[in-house]
Amino acid sequence: MNFVIYPIVVFLLLFVARPATSAESEDSPLPEKRPRIGVVLGGGGARGAAHIGVLRELERLRVPIDAIAGTSMGAIVGSLYAAGKSPDELEELVRSIDWADAFLDTPTRRDLSFRRKQDDAEFPIPLEIGLRDGDVLLPKGLIQGQKLQRILNEQLLHVSQIRNFDELAIPFRAVASDIETGELYVMSEGDLVLAARASMSAPGIFAPVTVDGHTLVDGGLVGNVPVDVVRAMDVDIVIAVDVEFPLYQPGDLQSALDITGQMLTIMIRRETRRQLATLDERDILIRPELGEYGSTNFAQIADVIEPGSLATQAVAHQLAAYSLSAADYQAFLARQRAGTFEYPVADFVRVRDEGPFAPGVLEARLKTVAGERIDPVTLAEDTSRLYGLATYEIVDYDLVQENGRTGVEFVTRTKSWGPKFIKAGLSLEDDFEGATAVNVSGRLTLTGLNSLGAEWRNDLQLGTDPHLRTEFYQPLSFDSRYFIAPRINLGRRNFSYFGPDGSDSRYRLAEAEFGLDAGREFGQWGELRIGAYRGTVDGRLKTGDPVLSNFDSQEAGVFARLSVDTLDDAQVPREGVRARFEWNDSRTSLGAEDDADYLSASMDKVWSWGNERHHRLQAGFEYHTTFDAGTGIHNLFQLGGFLRLSGLERGAISGSHAALARLLYYREIRREGGGFLSLPLYLGASVEAGNAWQQRSDISVDSLNVNGSLFAGVDTWFGLLMLGAGFAEGGESSYFLFLGTPNY
Repeated sequence: MNFVIYPIVVFLLLFVARPATSAESEDSPLPEKRPRIGVVLGGGGARGAAHIGVLRELERLRVPIDAIAGTSMGAIVGSLYAAGKSPDELEELVRSIDWADAFLDTPTRRDLSFRRKQDDAEFPIPLEIGLRDGDVLLPKGLIQGQKLQRILNEQLLHVSQIRNFDELAIPFRAVASDIETGELYVMSEGDLVLAARASMSAPGIFAPVTVDGHTLVDGGLVGNVPVDVVRAMDVDIVIAVDVEFPLYQPGDLQSALDITGQMLTIMIRRETRRQLATLDERDILIRPELGEYGSTNFAQIADVIEPGSLATQAVAHQLAAYSLSAADYQAFLARQRAGTFEYPVADFVRVRDEGPFAPGVLEARLKTVAGERIDPVTLAEDTSRLYGLATYEIVDYDLVQENGRTGVEFVTRTKSWGPKFIKAGLSLEDDFEGATAVNVSGRLTLTGLNSLGAEWRNDLQLGTDPHLRTEFYQPLSFDSRYFIAPRINLGRRNFSYFGPDGSDSRYRLAEAEFGLDAGREFGQWGELRIGAYRGTVDGRLKTGDPVLSNFDSQEAGVFARLSVDTLDDAQVPREGVRARFEWNDSRTSLGAEDDADYLSASMDKVWSWGNERHHRLQAGFEYHTTFDAGTGIHNLFQLGGFLRLSGLERGAISGSHAALARLLYYREIRREGGGFLSLPLYLGASVEAGNAWQQRSDISVDSLNVNGSLFAGVDTWFGLLMLGAGFAEGGESSYFLFLGTPNY
């Protein structure tokens, strides 16, 4: 819906200083003082990119700009232009931004801490619910604005120490709405990035921004084209640019949502009309012809730049009266441009954090260090790394001056809906043969339990495979490299045993285990964990050969596990690796039923290419082996199911040794539409080869079972929804439907 969803956005434009009249000789008469010109850039979401075309044409016509006031997207464009960005630079910025990603608060996956990558892979539903003092809390907006703020920070770092907006090359005002009073709030000083960000905080979409004790949302609610604000900046002529979305015709109002949007547009336009009515015959109104181009249509945002130029050309005869000579305008423009800015050396670097962490915990994650020249790219990466802890709703930075020294101060704001967080998951699996598994799961994580960042993770799953797991994770150093983690796991699951004679037995396993782990994290990409454990397994035969009786087993031993995850997406990645290598030593001396050593290794690597990298290739392997025979059937390695010999039933073959190699190709297809139809569709196929063996001597290439699959999937809000068919040697086939996280 396009109801001037006043901005969901972030952008670009303008800069610089007040002009002065040319000096004349004492004998020459002074030239007539030219009028001061103020520009008003209205809100309109993606439609606001038309401001770039307007500014470009004003420069071509040599019209000087002495003041700018902007609302929402107009504030974004205006702040950047007032800070020295040229229209060409603004257009380049608009075209380079990945807008789909910019409007997601989820940190880039490479910036997530390893534990948060685990959350992302196991619980794909993006909604995070908070608990505080017994209350259930939700974020104050769908978008907190971290990535948009990061873009603005990078673009405006060179003016970050200017607090009075009149000191910018072009004096600037950003307009927001005070959500507590309903009044217009004009920002003329403070943090320029925060002012622009506040002006475009569409209620319900972006979280409100607090500035000097005022809770601010999108300025379009009370002043979408703030003519009176720029007129108060001591200007003689006003050039107003209106990019509001037009009203729908009655026949286009097809739903209650459309009617609600129309009502909001009417309310906004009423104040706009009042403001525009104050323009006199010397002022100029520019209305780009944007038709019904959507205010949320950022995918084609650059398309509206040219209409802005054309609309300005249409009033060129009026603008001609304010045009400077070529020489005077070049001198004027030279004072506006930011030019080359040399960033200073950082005398100090610190973090101002309101949370429970010790300063060293956060500072250990920074690449910006004292004694080196400040780099905006490194600053952006540092904020992303801190944000990847998933503890903060906003991570910002600023250049500060103290006692003649220049430093970098990172500022964090703890999530207002924390510090206890609930993530949810849903999984559904059906083979169309009567075997269905449904599970609903949740993870409650209590964060910031001490200054080193301890957290307590609790998982509960209900359904076919219920379980209860708890782990207390305690870092041992500021950089969280080393940790200890006591844990308890309780659960039940189904286990199918297919005997070598073709017999089929189904067990219900009840498992209990407690352990103490210790390990080290390797940045964001991996974790090495070693530990000791003890537990029990109770197997009850449900169906199958009665010769195979119920069993009870004592489990105890030590293990070492290396986990690696560099995938850029947990469900349908474009690049990266996911790997796991584990050695398990089960010992009777520690209380186990049998002595056995198990080794497991798995890895998947993903590549992508083509337009928007829509072609994907994934290669993977698994290898599992046991170094002692006589292990219980519940410890056998199983194959069968989607991408694990897709033509066979899940767990159809098992043995003390197993190997599998797979290669799958899938292509992303983007479709036009709304709602579910707008989700990308994935079509693909796989080739797999593997088997399970009882004896290591039986392993051979000739004994591999070759399978394949064809599948289609959609990456939904609940996880990957996949429908497909698998094919095995000998004409066997299977069909599958699942929702959730792929089991490979």
